[in-house]
Amino acid sequence: MIKSEIYCSKCKRKIEDGEEAYFKLRYPKKKGFTEIKAYLSNESRTICTNCCDC
Repeated sequence: MIKSEIYCSKCKRKIEDGEEAYFKLRYPKKKGFTEIKAYLSNESRTICTNCCDC
């Protein structure tokens, strides 16, 4: 199994497993996908809770 690491797009800090994070992405065109971490790292902007203005 390939481990995909995800980093905050603002501060470049690694998002740890189980940590809360925010993802900005477009709604997928295709149905179903299995590698959610790989999809999020390739198709979204990741923002950690420290950098989020929410």
